[in-house]
Amino acid sequence: MDTSEERTGATDSLGRRTGPRQSHTVEEKLRIVQETHVRGASVATVARRYNINANQVFAWRQQYRRGLLGANAEKTGPSLLPVKVSTPTVLPTERARALPRDADAGVIEIKLRSGHCIVLHGTVNPAALRTLLDVLVRR
Repeated sequence: MDTSEERTGATDSLGRRTGPRQSHTVEEKLRIVQETHVRGASVATVARRYNINANQVFAWRQQYRRGLLGANAEKTGPSLLPVKVSTPTVLPTERARALPRDADAGVIEIKLRSGHCIVLHGTVNPAALRTLLDVLVRR
């Protein structure tokens, strides 16, 4: 006669399992999932019968529906590609030329009510922009 501690493993004062995790073969998982598909079967009841958390059984059912829990699922792993390791690429000896200042400046686009559009690229003189806006506002 086994006690509940023998079935569940060692637990701490809060009832959490402290022993090693259970591992189940694909065949065991399939058998348990198939038992849950029997008419009138309860996932919680089947899980308790095997001392497994019901959430784990629901996860296995989801894997089964996706086709990830099959006889070949355990045997087939990710396919690997051949890799050739060689010496690292030599770093360039010259420094890259700095970009002109205008290249890292932004773009200003002004749309007028008339439908016209003014686009300014690069660095803009603030005084010239202020004068341009004053002229456009007065019109």
